Amino acid sequence: MPLQVSQLSERPSWKALKAHRSLFDEKNIKELFAEDPQRGEKMNLNAAGLFLDFSKNRITEKTLELLLKLAEESGLRERIDSMFRGDKINISENRSVLHVALRTPKNEKIIVDGEDVVPKVHEVLEKMASFADSVRSGEWKGYSGKRIKNIINIGIGGSDLGPVMAYEALRYYSERSMTFRFVSNVDSTDFVEATRDLDPSETLFIVSSKTFGTLETLNNAHSARDWLVRGFGDDQKAVAKHFVAVSTNAEKVAAFGIDTQNMFGFWDWVGGRYSMDSAIGLSTMLAIGPKHFNAMLAGFHEIDEHFRTAPFEKNLPVILGLLSIWYNDFFDAQTVAVLPYDQYLKRFPAYLQQLTMESNGKHVTLDGKKVDTQTGPIYWGEPGTNGQHSFYQLIHQGTRLIPCDFITFYKSLNPLGRHHDLLVSNVFAQAEALAFGKTKEQVQAEGTPDALVPHRVFEGNRPSNILLADLLTPETLGKLVALYEHNVFTQGAIWGIDSFDQWGVELGKILAQKIIPELDGPTTPILKHDSSTNHLISLYREKKISSHE
Repeated sequence: MPLQVSQLSERPSWKALKAHRSLFDEKNIKELFAEDPQRGEKMNLNAAGLFLDFSKNRITEKTLELLLKLAEESGLRERIDSMFRGDKINISENRSVLHVALRTPKNEKIIVDGEDVVPKVHEVLEKMASFADSVRSGEWKGYSGKRIKNIINIGIGGSDLGPVMAYEALRYYSERSMTFRFVSNVDSTDFVEATRDLDPSETLFIVSSKTFGTLETLNNAHSARDWLVRGFGDDQKAVAKHFVAVSTNAEKVAAFGIDTQNMFGFWDWVGGRYSMDSAIGLSTMLAIGPKHFNAMLAGFHEIDEHFRTAPFEKNLPVILGLLSIWYNDFFDAQTVAVLPYDQYLKRFPAYLQQLTMESNGKHVTLDGKKVDTQTGPIYWGEPGTNGQHSFYQLIHQGTRLIPCDFITFYKSLNPLGRHHDLLVSNVFAQAEALAFGKTKEQVQAEGTPDALVPHRVFEGNRPSNILLADLLTPETLGKLVALYEHNVFTQGAIWGIDSFDQWGVELGKILAQKIIPELDGPTTPILKHDSSTNHLISLYREKKISSHE
């Protein structure tokens, strides 16, 4: 029997929320605080070492009650249980969705197709740890006998964004005698700049591709192999000591020249954007060591268990997901700004862009019907305080509503004078300014000339969340990533979409494969695209030929 998903707009709680929404045409955040001076002490959650203040939102207790009913009516609890059981909830690919298994302790079980997958997960983790220890200690040596000092991860999408983000986030804990770089773009500049100042005899490449067939990754891997072999006087045997693979395709890995003993596998129930804690995280483990990597996994698991077991009204990912639904679908807020006030998290917003938008950028429900609401807000952001001198102007005084997630820590990894107090003061001040603004009367009381008063008024009533944790540790990073993973899951479950496929990535890739020979073929091709694409291909070929003459 085909899966049936009721239209979201038909659910009683959705209709009630639509009616309730009109309350906020008249009532703003400042008035909500005036009505309940203890609001800030009530609307918060403290779980798994993370503190969430969500009091500065356009919500009342009634709003939360209706949103929680929406979660129940949408089958969120059943959907969560199905994922943790290993059910094939990725219906378009008939796959389980089990990134949670990647951080499940050894003594627990998760059954997929009659088999407990947890032992296999730990088998790979142990193999990764053994390899990481041998490279970090200098036991593993390159083809010429030199110690490996440089690690270059070659991947794209989830095989790049997760490792890059994790390396930057956990750089404080990294092995500083080693250099870590990441190549993802098929633009040759990315590879050339990554290798320009490196010695091939001291460099190890990690090629991350599940099928070992991803166009961009394999093109960069072949360039890496050529670069390495040239450095060894065209000796192809050097490849085996300077390349490892994260893949499931042993045949293609061996054909490339990589010893399959140095291949680290994962499974089709691991989506790319959910894979940073799988073998895709090999570069992370090489950077921070197995002990810290395991601590990160423990952080992931703690939030997994919180998400799985906590009642929805006390569930961090659920509350964040419901708030995103509230603004996306009832206030037409098209974006969410994620603003980490920690320089180490500078790549966290970019990581979230794939996690959120590749997951929930969908226009049909699980049963193939067109959605009747907006899905998938645009996630973006930069670390504070840099963003304050860039795009915060739009958030404060622009015409668009942009909900914000501020992320900060009680303590700094690099305490220096008053720096951290200044940093955190900006988090609190920005959230306060967004919520409460500055009235015309307040501006006038400062003696502002009448002509300038409108320019200096802040409307306020701009929603935000503040996430606080003690310190940015590997464990904390795992918690933050899992928090947003399950936030995304919550939103997708309510919209009734498949958050775990990504067919939208495919069409452009297929067309590119068709266009490549039309750009570099020896004879003028017969072009059968639209007139714009035909003209662009012809122009490119003309310029390419003239540049070689």
